[in-house]
Amino acid sequence: MKKREPVKEIMTKEVFSVQENQKLSTVLELFRKHKIRHLPVLNGKKISGIISRTDINRLTFGALFENQEGADEAVLEILSIPQVMTSKPRVVQQDDTIKSVAEIFASEEFHALPVVENEELRGIVTTTDVIRYMLDQY
Repeated sequence: MKKREPVKEIMTKEVFSVQENQKLSTVLELFRKHKIRHLPVLNGKKISGIISRTDINRLTFGALFENQEGADEAVLEILSIPQVMTSKPRVVQQDDTIKSVAEIFASEEFHALPVVENEELRGIVTTTDVIRYMLDQY
């Protein structure tokens, strides 16, 4: 196993993101369309937060009760992305090691970390990326 392998080798480079002023329904649409679970939130080019599928699931009722889709839409219209996202997310640098990122995932409750360079989004790394990397080593 390569001990100093940088996270840029396993991160997703083509990252979907949203701007703070977009609607929560846009977030849900991106999650569904691209089968992703995390979206960095930007204010211009700078990361201001991250929003996850779990954050949205906490707000909606459709998965719990039948015929509640209208209620879900109303909730998504009332709230804004900044009200739901995790503000000031933990970020990592492109040259941070995969090992250091794995340590963050193991010791903290994150499942995705934006990867930045000079405060600009360059990618995203998830627990799934780290697990795939580990599996490729065997």
